[in-house]
Amino acid sequence: PWPDASGHLRRMLVLAGCVQPALAPNINAATARVLDRLGIELFVAAKAGCCGAVRHHLNEVEPARNDMRKNIDAWWPYVEAGDGRAVEAIVVTASGCGVQVRDYGHILADDPAYAGKAARISALCRDPAEIIAAESERLRPLLVKAARGRLAFHSPCTLQHGLQIRGVVEPLLAAAGHELTPVADGHLCCGSAGTYAVLQPELAQRLRNNKLAALNAGGPAQVATANIGCLTHLQAGSTLPVHHWVELIDEAMQ
Repeated sequence: PWPDASGHLRRMLVLAGCVQPALAPNINAATARVLDRLGIELFVAAKAGCCGAVRHHLNEVEPARNDMRKNIDAWWPYVEAGDGRAVEAIVVTASGCGVQVRDYGHILADDPAYAGKAARISALCRDPAEIIAAESERLRPLLVKAARGRLAFHSPCTLQHGLQIRGVVEPLLAAAGHELTPVADGHLCCGSAGTYAVLQPELAQRLRNNKLAALNAGGPAQVATANIGCLTHLQAGSTLPVHHWVELIDEAMQ
């Protein structure tokens, strides 16, 4: 369930997105529960939707830009809210979407009506790893101490290369009691790559097989990642459960 966190002074928006709410609605709910325990209210702007990444990948440039404008319009009242109620961040729990939102300022730089707003939205965009790691001292006492077994973490291309977030999630998972296994060639793609798995299924499957071999080599009991595309792509070829890492932090705080 989504927490009732309306009493917190700190407020952040979260992108609901399009694919993730249908396939894995618990990811945003788990993020909201974790942030609630850290004194942060997370909420969705009702009229926000797809980040525009899918259309952008398919070279549908103007429809993608319209998706971005729609989100900016939905978020802007909360960005500009007075009386100390303005949001301090826009959290995007799928790193593939996070890269897209972080790029709004660049993509809409030539739109005089949206350039300034888009740059502001991009500056507010945060991956949950950035938020939770910044609260790690407050987080650690809230984690239930337990040995949770061996875990392989797949860092999506969009997290480590796009958002330039490396080595941030793993210490959080270790603090939650997971034993992180080594993963060879962790910099390589799993084959999901936005629409690539749909448009290039043979190559995508080959990349997935290589990635799963690397993830399984350390004998993990489960796999964690940070992007819904990677999660569903890996799960389709894996006998091990694949989770978003924030769900595991949420479980460790129960």
